[in-house]
Amino acid sequence: MLAMSMPRQPHFALMLVAAWLLVVLQLVMQDWSSLTVVIGDSDDAMRLVQVHRFLAGQGWFDLHEARIAPPLGYDSHWSRLIDAGLVGLFLAFRTIADAALAERLMLAVWPVLWLVPTIGAAAAVAWRLGGREAALVVLLLAVLGVPGWSQYRLGRIDHHNVQIALALLAVATTVWSDRVRWAGGAAGAATGLALAIGLEGMPLLVLCGTALTLRYMLDADAAPALRHYGSSLAVGALAAFLVTVPPEHWGQVACDAIAINSAAAVVAAGVALAAAATLVTGTRLSSRCLAGAAAGALPLAVFVLIEPRCLGGPYALVDAGVRSVWLDRVNEMQSLFALMQTRPVTGLACAAFPATALAALAIVAPGLRRDFAFLTAGAAFLLALAIMIGMIKFYDYTLWLGVPLVAVAALDICRRLRLESMVARFVVALLLTPVTVSVAAITIASTAGADTRAAVNPEREACLRRESYAALAQLPPGLVATNQVGWGPFVLAWTPHAVLAAPYHRLSASILPAHRVFAGPPDEAHAILTGMRATYVMTCANAAPALRGPGTEAPDPASLAARLRAGDVPGWLEPVRATQGKAIVVYRVTR
Repeated sequence: MLAMSMPRQPHFALMLVAAWLLVVLQLVMQDWSSLTVVIGDSDDAMRLVQVHRFLAGQGWFDLHEARIAPPLGYDSHWSRLIDAGLVGLFLAFRTIADAALAERLMLAVWPVLWLVPTIGAAAAVAWRLGGREAALVVLLLAVLGVPGWSQYRLGRIDHHNVQIALALLAVATTVWSDRVRWAGGAAGAATGLALAIGLEGMPLLVLCGTALTLRYMLDADAAPALRHYGSSLAVGALAAFLVTVPPEHWGQVACDAIAINSAAAVVAAGVALAAAATLVTGTRLSSRCLAGAAAGALPLAVFVLIEPRCLGGPYALVDAGVRSVWLDRVNEMQSLFALMQTRPVTGLACAAFPATALAALAIVAPGLRRDFAFLTAGAAFLLALAIMIGMIKFYDYTLWLGVPLVAVAALDICRRLRLESMVARFVVALLLTPVTVSVAAITIASTAGADTRAAVNPEREACLRRESYAALAQLPPGLVATNQVGWGPFVLAWTPHAVLAAPYHRLSASILPAHRVFAGPPDEAHAILTGMRATYVMTCANAAPALRGPGTEAPDPASLAARLRAGDVPGWLEPVRATQGKAIVVYRVTR
């Protein structure tokens, strides 16, 4: 093997850092120049607004944003821990740079920092399955893993990259729990921290706990790992609850963030698992199975008793009307099949590497099918893949969980073909990188006659640029109604104005009126806008239909959106001359 022929290889940590630096270099070359003039996502814009408020003295538990849907405002459910990390970076850079450069460095450094635990966790899983050489292949896949960098690009400061990294760390420590004494406790700690950030990775976290419990039920020697996991899980979940939820909200339930219902269930799970692994450690299989089943049933019972509706998922309490006019139309909420129909290039690119990883799973399964680590890693990948097929938002989890499987399969293929040289193994691994398989899939589809042209919307790209909001920022502060709620956070980040709505599912009371403003007739829009004391109407992307992807559907010809698109401006809207003919067009509401 390669590892045997090269006994004096560099320390793996140095190679991990080198791979990370290569990725960072590519990201810096790609994004540094546009970092202060473009925000690629509304969540990044909203996070920047939240960080600015925190720097201005807003309290730890005070996540109220008064400039969204005034006079009530909006209480964010995002974790302050992300804000704390960003502010810490900003203050550190502020000691050596002015405020503008410090913020630019903060935006650049934060997301790429989370690549280290992401790549490291994937490499750790591969090492457990295929040894050090497999972990080295992971580094190659990461360096050429452009599709997997989307959540780590400079300026990506929302929370997705943190949640992906923590979910992978939980999986990695779980698969090592049968070999490393502290790994079970680390898995519980990673789970607790992940819960403090958000519930997006909850299915994978539950799978990790289930894997540890099943191993304990089948193997008495696994009791210490489960005990350590349960103890750290209970402590971590309790700490996450206390540091995230203000005391006055301790009794409130929520489905989309840590709250009394989820925290109580997870703490109960941790205590029950630790107790089972401590009190029932004998060799009787039936006793351990009973104890493990009881420990698993207790948190489910607690969760259901407190708020059964949350069994429907994080959006279970969302207004049904908001689902139909906005949430179900959000790109990241679309299924893989829907994405294939609307944006075939993106759909093919998303499907290519997960399909490769699925084939890799089948290749390595015969030799590893009795290995706890393989069963756990394989189950985590399959779960992520199933979720991704129904909701493309889980693509990055699927890709990074598939990377270790592909790495191990690449070495297995080399052994079967008797490719012993380093160059040959490098070539095989190169053919299986996310970039290679994505390009190959698109090329094959194009050869077969499919339309693989990328959909480009310059109008929408202009809506993400700071310069587009310059004229709006010069107007006297007021309340802005935007033709898509996704522009709301950009208005908050780059102007002094308030907004009627923003793309967050807790804002049903303002999202629905915002939809009616542009989807309904002008008279109805005028009544809503005057009733909510709106000052301006803002359109971008050529007055595309309200709350829908730009250009994807034609608005009702009688709607305000269609009237504005046709240049038929109602008399109660006064065009702001400085914005006419620009990407962002503003109208003043007259009363």
